[in-house]
Amino acid sequence: MKKPFTREQKTTIVYGILSLVMVLVILQLWMLVATMNAYLGGDYAVIWPAAIGSLICLGLNLGLLRYLYAMDRK
Repeated sequence: MKKPFTREQKTTIVYGILSLVMVLVILQLWMLVATMNAYLGGDYAVIWPAAIGSLICLGLNLGLLRYLYAMDRK
């Protein structure tokens, strides 16, 4: 039987997840700026790959949030 995480372990996990979320959000902002720059420059082929990449980042963030909620319930 697994014992629950201690308070210090939970804090370390939360800080790690927050760091990953910050990197993913910065990546999404960079993709938005690059996509808008390309779109305004007349390059329309970039829109769908950037949208898919942004959805992947959103999915990763939602997965991390789900993990935090599951960790808090235990």
